[in-house]
Amino acid sequence: MTVKLEARNISLSYGDPASGGNLLALSDINLQVREGEFVSIVGPSGCGKTTFLSVVDGLIRASAGQILVDGHVVTKPGRDRAVVFQDASLLPWRSVRRNVLYGLECAGITGRPAEERAAHFIDMVGLRGFEERYPYQLSGGMQQRVNLARALVMDPELLLMDEPFAALDAQTREMMQEELLQIWRASGKTVLFITHQIDEAIFLSDRVIVFSARPGRVKESVDITLDRPRSLKLKRDPRFHALEDRIWGLIQEDGGPPAR
Repeated sequence: MTVKLEARNISLSYGDPASGGNLLALSDINLQVREGEFVSIVGPSGCGKTTFLSVVDGLIRASAGQILVDGHVVTKPGRDRAVVFQDASLLPWRSVRRNVLYGLECAGITGRPAEERAAHFIDMVGLRGFEERYPYQLSGGMQQRVNLARALVMDPELLLMDEPFAALDAQTREMMQEELLQIWRASGKTVLFITHQIDEAIFLSDRVIVFSARPGRVKESVDITLDRPRSLKLKRDPRFHALEDRIWGLIQEDGGPPAR
């Protein structure tokens, strides 16, 4: 299978005003994500998961190493990558439809082609009938669906998701996990997903990459061989719990939170 994303020897250090020296945030990260794969990154708090995602997006330049998407070196943000953040950050004066259209407008894509693309992804995320609603009229989960449609409408090669469900209540979060898998299957996108929730990572992913405590490095890549399609009842399966215990154990070795 084609490699969509590759990180080669990524390290990142930055100045630490408290000590007057440099702080090493990421250390010699090497990993690959194949085309169409869903990969999550977990690790102890402060291990550099979100920082690494920013390096992949081109928002932060690594101190050493290279990020490649489809074999091309990343030097800045580009349309081949789209980020879905924890905060939906919708424009409050724009309707659902016009929020989804915003990126296309910035790219100079307007008229019927833009409207058809927006309608397609609004439908894909389950918001048909809500096109003219405004963000204040939507629940948190619905706002994140708009956020996802806004990213997908740009047709990125790589979808980068930074704890997109962290602000949702537990029930909505689980429902959104199921919805995300349906959207991922329908879109065929390659996804790199950051989360603190071990069960979320296992449920969604083909592989879970465990980062060490700072400086972040790849401690282990865990294959998730559970059958697809998946429903939430999978979280009660003994195989699921065995994977959860294994990943919690890897995090605990670096002083992460106790296993649950």
